[in-house]
Amino acid sequence: MASSRGPALNEELQCSICLEVFTDPVSTPCGHNFCRTCLSKCWTNTWSCFCPLCKERFSKRPDLKINTTLRDVVQHFKKKLNLGESEVFCDFCDERKQKAVKSCLTCQSSYCDDHLEPHRRVPRLMKHKLINAVENLENYICQKHERPLEMFCRDDQTCVCLSCTEGEHRTHNTVPIEEESREKKDQLVQTQTDVHQMIQDRMKKIQEIKHSVELRKKNMEKEKSSSVEIFTDLIRSFERCQSELLKMMEEQQKEAEKQAEDLIKELQQEITELKKKNTELEQLSHTDDHLHLIQMYSPLYSRQNAKNWNRIRIDSDVHVNPLYRALAQLKKTHKTLNQKLSQTGLKCVQKYAVDVTLDPDTANPYLILSDDGKGVSHGDTEQDIPENPKRFDVCFCVLAKQGFSSGRFYYEVQVKGKTQWSLGVVRESINRKGEIILSPEDGYWTVTQFIENNFLVFDYLCVSLSLKVKPEKVGVFVDYEEGLVSFYDVGTGSHIYSFTSQTFTEKLYPYLSSCLNNEGKNSNPLIITPVR
Repeated sequence: MASSRGPALNEELQCSICLEVFTDPVSTPCGHNFCRTCLSKCWTNTWSCFCPLCKERFSKRPDLKINTTLRDVVQHFKKKLNLGESEVFCDFCDERKQKAVKSCLTCQSSYCDDHLEPHRRVPRLMKHKLINAVENLENYICQKHERPLEMFCRDDQTCVCLSCTEGEHRTHNTVPIEEESREKKDQLVQTQTDVHQMIQDRMKKIQEIKHSVELRKKNMEKEKSSSVEIFTDLIRSFERCQSELLKMMEEQQKEAEKQAEDLIKELQQEITELKKKNTELEQLSHTDDHLHLIQMYSPLYSRQNAKNWNRIRIDSDVHVNPLYRALAQLKKTHKTLNQKLSQTGLKCVQKYAVDVTLDPDTANPYLILSDDGKGVSHGDTEQDIPENPKRFDVCFCVLAKQGFSSGRFYYEVQVKGKTQWSLGVVRESINRKGEIILSPEDGYWTVTQFIENNFLVFDYLCVSLSLKVKPEKVGVFVDYEEGLVSFYDVGTGSHIYSFTSQTFTEKLYPYLSSCLNNEGKNSNPLIITPVR
């Protein structure tokens, strides 16, 4: 239990059980603080534990640990306010000096209990100003008039004596030093309350941070497990396809060998027959029986009637057409895995969200921007706006004010209700005059909806995208150093398309094109929305 006593401290730094300054303070689950010894004694021989201050009961006895932050604050205040016992000695003891109990500002001396006796008895001395014993007595005396500092000048914010109030401080706002001290104490109490609240807030923040780290660790373990499962499935799928591929290649080889064996057998039979015919021809060529020769000539072997072996060959190339079924299965598996990965991926990239605002200096004259710079739509008439080298003059495009030349960034655009649109990122040096080509070679990395449910990307070649669900909000993610631009359907969390292995050397800007109004069929605006 605390034993140090001294000048009054804020009650927040005192134990409500012993009413002393905290010693080894501990905190209860309800947030109140007590001396560890005081609280332990309070809970001795009780069946249930409760807070001595708010009476909240706890289902089990809390594990009391010292609140080190509060302990340090208490020690700081003890040192600051000099809560230790007085080391001031009596000025009138001859031999063994006794500790002083009071200092007299009028006599400018300190007294022990024995030598203070006249100040308690003699009427003239009883009028003297006594305070608790202090070492630096001269700090309590006006150096100019050698009188006690009994007043406080609020204009100059300094302590003064009565003579000062009759002289240079005569017209100033002066009050008794006790009155000013009471106000300062009230301010000190409020300050200490604020400090204590700051301590509690920071302790709570520490718990929040620890909880966030633990939660992130749990989520990371779940993601690791999910990722391992996904990639394990992918590896198994490839292994199955590889096994089926090798099996089919072996079957093709056996089939080719069987075909070759049959052809060789047929050729050998023909050779045997040809040798036989050759013997017959040899015999017939030497006969003198003219009638016999004429009769036998017509059924003889003719090259024109023979099988043309030049057209028959064994293909040395290996064909894997039978693998289409296996590859189709792999494609199906890959699609499923890609959906899992993209859902995880969207959560990962959304943390790189940036605030994007459209730049009116780049907007085509037919485009109308919202007041907050987040929306763009195509108008019916050309607006009278200043010419600008950054402005698109033919294509209905606009860029963001914000450009990025490193790191990662992500933004989302609402495309709900539109039949045509285009968005993505572009290189700073793109051509903004005349017709444009949406290809990486020309500095454009975009996804385009051009007719209802038809979507395209121009990745050096034109790629048609087959999207089962028409997106209502599209997310755009860029990893500058990795050369990656990815698009996501925010509503389903699915991956739309990625440009990979790109090389960025300039600043990249978010790009939006609302396309033609199309007589009101495509009048909805593109809206840059907050990432949730």
